[in-house]
Amino acid sequence: MPDARLSALPTPCLLVDEARMKRNIDRLSQHAASLGVALRPHLKTTKSVAAARYVLADGNGPATVSTLAEAEVFADAGITDILYAVGISPDKLERVVALHRAGCRLIVLLDSVAQAEAVAAASRDSGVAIPAMKEIDSDGHRSGLTADDPALIDVGRVLDAGGAALCGVLCHAGESYGAVGRGAQAVFAEQERRAVVDASDRLRAVGLPCQVVSVGSTPTAHAAHDLTGVTELRAGVYVFFDLVMAGIDVCDVDDIALSVLTTVIGHQAKRGWTICDAGWMAMSRDRGTASQQVDQGYGIVCDDAGRVIPGLIVIQANQEHGVIAPRPGFDGTAPDLPLGTKLRILPNHACATAAQHGQYHVIPAKDGAPLATWSRFGGW
Repeated sequence: MPDARLSALPTPCLLVDEARMKRNIDRLSQHAASLGVALRPHLKTTKSVAAARYVLADGNGPATVSTLAEAEVFADAGITDILYAVGISPDKLERVVALHRAGCRLIVLLDSVAQAEAVAAASRDSGVAIPAMKEIDSDGHRSGLTADDPALIDVGRVLDAGGAALCGVLCHAGESYGAVGRGAQAVFAEQERRAVVDASDRLRAVGLPCQVVSVGSTPTAHAAHDLTGVTELRAGVYVFFDLVMAGIDVCDVDDIALSVLTTVIGHQAKRGWTICDAGWMAMSRDRGTASQQVDQGYGIVCDDAGRVIPGLIVIQANQEHGVIAPRPGFDGTAPDLPLGTKLRILPNHACATAAQHGQYHVIPAKDGAPLATWSRFGGW
């Protein structure tokens, strides 16, 4: 029978399966504990205070964010140990100082002498010793200094002597998202670990402090089996997971806790299409599985109970229309989906899909309990 709780929701809307989410959170928490490192979850995926209370060990940190807006909202909610894991620019330092004065220890990230000089100047001018971490590049994915770059020491000295607080090094193995399977991801995890440990050794060798040694991406966080020399582990999308993570074997499709509830609004019988009201405004334009072994279109189709309907994906998305059809090569029989049928779509990229919505409707782990609603926010 259709779930009456979902039938009452306007579509498209965002659903969270609480039981799956809790299982995902516990899995990584236990893995970090087994490796002897602290877990600093990334809150960029959820962007929700209510969700953060589940993710953070004591509800108040440590946490990672990707925007100052996230830092401000979470700090206002009492989360006071936050890492802003995007390179800092001078124009944002006034907001950083304001957060410190409000009682939040916000750590900034940088990889150049110019950034270090700006942070040091803001520290002297404000009287706030802004804590800073140096970004280390382990795989050429994006930004950061390599562990053997001479600028590593120069940046550290500018911070340490200039009034800021050099607190450590950080690496994000972004190339791990293209590695399929635990073995391949473990190689990136060790590469990531080696880069930050080598960087921390160099800093300490010249008398510079390096208390925090931080690594993390969702694939490497789950695949790591030795984090000697590392103090903390970061990850974000693991809370919900998504089809990109399932496509590289970090999780199973049944682990995905986020979905978009949609309604069947029409059919193109000659083409074998079912039309739903979840287009790219609800699902996002992210096609992250297109380069993987199995292209999931704009998402896998499930019934309203969250059970995968074999062979059905959203093959096309317009702004407010999704086209559901059998995936290429599927030779099974597609079920009849009458007008008004409620379906769930599993997303390619949880962060991008969640960003299209203002709230989560949470399906509780306890059978028959009413839905909860969590607000989420955006902006920078």
